[in-house]
Amino acid sequence: MAVNNELFKGTLQTIILNLLAENERMYGYEITQKVKTITQGELILKEGALYPTLHKLEASGLLETSTEVIENRLRKYYSLSKDGQKERVNKLQEAKDFIAHLQLLLNLKPAI
Repeated sequence: MAVNNELFKGTLQTIILNLLAENERMYGYEITQKVKTITQGELILKEGALYPTLHKLEASGLLETSTEVIENRLRKYYSLSKDGQKERVNKLQEAKDFIAHLQLLLNLKPAI
């Protein structure tokens, strides 16, 4: 089943904030692989969508970064700031509310 990229893009910040909350800190490629693993390959997070979103979240003060040299390569890690932790809670609630409204509007039965 192909996933609509516009729908995916609209939830990307929420997905990233949630993954970082669950994993404490991650680097970009690790985030793309986690999305792929969790969705069993149904959602592919491309670098062209990931990095602009990470940079936007960082510029907004929601992410903190650190760098380490791993196997002679510089790796940039992302983690949630205090504001990012708060924003994650807000965005998760917004997503839950939106999904509930979609279920009503489209006569969809809740998954559970």
